[in-house]
Amino acid sequence: MKNKIFIYLIVASMIFSLQLSAQFNPEELAERVKWEKFLETAEVVAQTQQTGSLAVTNPWTLTLEKDGITRKALWKNPRGRMKGFMEGWQWEIAAYRLDKYLGLNMVPPTVERRFHGDRGSCQVWADYKMNLRTKTNEKIKTPSYKVFYWNRATYLQRAFDCLIANEDRHMGNILITVDWRMVLIDHSRSFRSSKKHTKRLIYGLKGISGEKPMKQLPRKFVEKLKSMDFEIIKGIVGEYLEDKEIQAVLLRRDIILKEIGILIKEMGEEKVLY
Repeated sequence: MKNKIFIYLIVASMIFSLQLSAQFNPEELAERVKWEKFLETAEVVAQTQQTGSLAVTNPWTLTLEKDGITRKALWKNPRGRMKGFMEGWQWEIAAYRLDKYLGLNMVPPTVERRFHGDRGSCQVWADYKMNLRTKTNEKIKTPSYKVFYWNRATYLQRAFDCLIANEDRHMGNILITVDWRMVLIDHSRSFRSSKKHTKRLIYGLKGISGEKPMKQLPRKFVEKLKSMDFEIIKGIVGEYLEDKEIQAVLLRRDIILKEIGILIKEMGEEKVLY
């Protein structure tokens, strides 16, 4: 009986750890390949282009339909300098693929798809209750029983944005689901390879966007970071990142690991890694 209880506790602990490090629930993760195929092959039955100050890349909202299933998706194909920033649709796909490899599971399924004869990224429309801007402007409090998990999700978001050098993370592209899980969208200003973005992180102890350390991170995530090398990343992202962009990811990875080491030294490993 004691052995059964012990085994149950181990399994429960493993499931609990998985829930802490993944924002999509098990049902959503199981359907991820299905949605990738859907995005690639479903018929476009309606289309609307987004314009205005909040839609710098002029993306299209597509309504896709296949086998009786209808779902919205976001298609974009910016490439080059737009309103002072380098944009790239290919970085949307690279971000999704890295998110999957690292086990963050915070970026909705994203694939390449041709639309109007052009290549671009196509991302399934995420179901959400509000974005962080709405939460902040309307002073909506995180439920007390969700604060712990929300904080951990925030540290993961920071670590991911540091790794991919996402200089366009703002409150409008951090989405919040009905059950207070975090979903990240809009990565077309990522994977910078300039000296500025290989010497410093977006966040962190001396972050470009302010001193916002990654206080707690999953051990599995950190181990994945350690295991990455050029060939592994190339195998994950394929043609969607240039060699110099992959090298920049590795340089930032080293800085992230260094900062994690500093936090462990200051706070203790059990308080930083879970």
